[in-house]
Amino acid sequence: MSEQLFDVNLQQLPDEFLTGNWRVADRVLSRTDPATTLAQAERFQLQPGRVEIQAPGVRDDGRWQVQRDSLLNRPYLELILGQEQTRALITRLRRSRDGSTSQLNLYFQSGMEMQLTRP
Repeated sequence: MSEQLFDVNLQQLPDEFLTGNWRVADRVLSRTDPATTLAQAERFQLQPGRVEIQAPGVRDDGRWQVQRDSLLNRPYLELILGQEQTRALITRLRRSRDGSTSQLNLYFQSGMEMQLTRP
């Protein structure tokens, strides 16, 4: 990514900033089962209320929503898929001024860390 990216205030993160087609740029599995769809995911397509995850030879559809903890208002991405349900803390979102380029960092309950990029 050569375009300059700016941090988004996560306490004021609009859900619309997460919609679109994301590519998995980096991942650290930690304790995550490497056979799961999420652990093998290459692409995420987030549309309002609907998610599609693409992995080699697998496609999983489901729902997503943003939840916030009551103490610090931190955003969590909740994914409800056919084979699994999980939450990931949104640790960082960076965007270009026009919103055409973004970088999203997630920390899952299993300890897996993932960096998504768009486009």
